[in-house]
Amino acid sequence: MTQTTGVTDMTQTTGGAPRETSRRDQGGAAPESPRARRRRSLRRHTESYVYVLPTIILLVVLMLLPIGMVIRYSLMDNVITKRNPVFAGLANYAQVLSNPDFWNAVKNTVFFTVTSVGAHLVLGMAFALLLNTPLLSNVTKAFFRVLFVLPWLFTVAIIAVLWRMLLDPNGMINFLLNTVGLTDGRTEWLSNPSTALIAVTFINIWSGYPFYMMSLLAGLQGISSDLYEAATIDGARWWRRFWNVTVPQLRPIIVSIAMLDVIFTTQQFALIWMTTGGGPINVTEMLSTFTYKLAFNRYQFSVASASAVVVLLFSMALAFVYVRYQKARD
Repeated sequence: MTQTTGVTDMTQTTGGAPRETSRRDQGGAAPESPRARRRRSLRRHTESYVYVLPTIILLVVLMLLPIGMVIRYSLMDNVITKRNPVFAGLANYAQVLSNPDFWNAVKNTVFFTVTSVGAHLVLGMAFALLLNTPLLSNVTKAFFRVLFVLPWLFTVAIIAVLWRMLLDPNGMINFLLNTVGLTDGRTEWLSNPSTALIAVTFINIWSGYPFYMMSLLAGLQGISSDLYEAATIDGARWWRRFWNVTVPQLRPIIVSIAMLDVIFTTQQFALIWMTTGGGPINVTEMLSTFTYKLAFNRYQFSVASASAVVVLLFSMALAFVYVRYQKARD
């Protein structure tokens, strides 16, 4: 008598002893060996890395390798200009940190960054609230959205050339101010030491506020109207609704874009270089232009590398804070 199950067959032989017939005896698949399982698991884990391998190679060649070279140069004496540079240790860092021009660049960068980020937030919030108000028609909102976002569509080169023409002594800005009687019409905005830093900061504010405006507008459109209705029922006026409903709901977006803006603004180079070049008399000198001049004007590549490493450490600290905030929020 033969009894068949789903896995094995118990066959009664003539001698009365049962014999177990495995699935392999019936033509089924053989069980996977431990070695085959290890190979399949290794292939599954390494397959994803193969897809990102080109990106990893690009990061190493275009980022990690140059950063490593700059760090090495900062510890050597007169690299590139000397055939056999010697190890200098931290002497280049001491020379940078004791240079008054470096601290002048730090002061200008702090003013440029803090003023730009603060103005970006205020203008971006104001325009976002304007474009989100129900008092305007959809056609009017669409028109102003296109108008307000225009500065962000221009490249840095176009922005620099445009504002150099507008702020020229014979440019449109002086003409308009002279027409209303605010100036004599001959102000050299980018060449006057008393106005150059304010002028380049204003240009950066004008070119950067659309980033805040679009981000905050998207956040405003995601806030539930029930929150505003509940605040209105509780008797809250518009400024109370703004401070107790709008700002808390937008706080994650505000913190994120402000941190990114600080990182971008502290490294601004093209706009400064193409408008004032760090002048006049170093009143618009930033950390980026200071480092550039050390390398390509004075040919002090080791000292310039040390300055670049200082800027890199500052940027990495800001990036670390930004990443920690994003992880904490998630």
